Amino acid sequence: MTPSGALADLEPELVWTRFLELTRIPRPPKEEEAVRKHVLTWALGLGHVSEVDGEGNVVVRVPATTGRENAPTVVLQSHLDMVCERDPGSLFDPRTGPIEVVLEDGWVAANGTTLGADNGIGVAAAMAIGDDATVEHGPLELLFTVSEEQGLEGAKALDPSLVTGRLLVNLDGGDEQASITVGCAGSIHTFVRLALGPQPVASGSIALEATLAGARGGHSGADIASGRVNAIKALGRILSRAGAAAPFRLVSLEGGVSRNAIPREARAVVSIAAEDEPAFRAAAETELAALAQQFAGTDDGLTLIVEGVAAETAADEAASSRALDLLATLPSGVIAMTPSLPGTVETSSSVTVAETTEGVLTFGSMTRSANARALDGVEETMAAAARLAGAEIEVRRSYPPWEPDLTSELLATARRTHEHVLCAEPHLRVVHGGLECAVIGERLPGMQMISIGADIQGPHAPGERVSVASTQRVYRLLSALLDELSR
Repeated sequence: MTPSGALADLEPELVWTRFLELTRIPRPPKEEEAVRKHVLTWALGLGHVSEVDGEGNVVVRVPATTGRENAPTVVLQSHLDMVCERDPGSLFDPRTGPIEVVLEDGWVAANGTTLGADNGIGVAAAMAIGDDATVEHGPLELLFTVSEEQGLEGAKALDPSLVTGRLLVNLDGGDEQASITVGCAGSIHTFVRLALGPQPVASGSIALEATLAGARGGHSGADIASGRVNAIKALGRILSRAGAAAPFRLVSLEGGVSRNAIPREARAVVSIAAEDEPAFRAAAETELAALAQQFAGTDDGLTLIVEGVAAETAADEAASSRALDLLATLPSGVIAMTPSLPGTVETSSSVTVAETTEGVLTFGSMTRSANARALDGVEETMAAAARLAGAEIEVRRSYPPWEPDLTSELLATARRTHEHVLCAEPHLRVVHGGLECAVIGERLPGMQMISIGADIQGPHAPGERVSVASTQRVYRLLSALLDELSR
């Protein structure tokens, strides 16, 4: 079929044809059977050989253009799954049916749902290359992975024998303005658990709940350099200031909703002598004013509400102090920048979740770095903080960093091609989040890798959209790069 409706007359036609087909196939993580069958059927129709590994990852082998058979094999990699979200009132649900595609001022979007341009536009570009007689190229391996949106699980389980090429172009770059992505951060999750040893509250005491809200929040990787308030850390500061003026016993501390998000809200319950309530409130308001001044321009809507609640048990004052000292010690924010790429965050950490369950206070953090040794260093810092507080620490490694190789021949060719085709020197970027290159590079030693992709705004939420002009530029760049690599 050819693009119809909103996508009629868009170029490159083959890309939008393949993409429109994908929008009609539900493909949430772990449910890629239908889209995998679609890709295999497409490949069979063109006479391309395909293989599937035990995890469900697919490789389609595209023969070289006549005369380019001896060129090195290039791997074009993208992921089949998408995040399936919808507005409550939407008539469409990408988990079960087609997406309604609309065209708005040069952007392709979806009506009330995620669009799946992440990474459907990459899948479509790879399929288009496999079907485009105008593109000169050597042998190609189109690698379509599964369950990327669920912890990069498809790439982590990739059968190494499926892929023979050692030049890889990932098509999930996601930001055409960055031109070429050359690395990404790896991540670890840490959970520091402190036993509070709750005891009955003192006779004549009262309990107060302090809730800090109105922080802007954001992505714990992409927005970490924005200087925004971390609500959990900020509430810890407020409590420390208030505790110096009016000693209290900590009942509970809660905050954050996602391991990937900067916390927007946090709340704590404390037990305090009734006569100390005015001093507690005054000190808390003083520290809130200091926070408002410090974060003016990034978080102008901070609010603090203190109200009476009921409590039967609380930690003693010593354990309460250890909890706040532990929170103050845990790193959160930008830790280091990348020396070779000015303005690029190398290492960061964010306290993303706090919760109190059965007398145990847990702080969950996500640490990211493009430098594996730096990840180890932050882990050691957190372990030391836990030891000093008498707490336990659990570390879960998610994926390794993809460390930039600025000397690779693939990158050098891509830079020259970018300058020739798009008449501009490419900006090189290390993303402060995860890409499958990090895992694939570990499973396939010796792989040279870059990542490119169309400009996608608002992925993972309704309102996601992809730029038509940027899709055209990226396809031109990809086509020219494959030509150049096969000469």
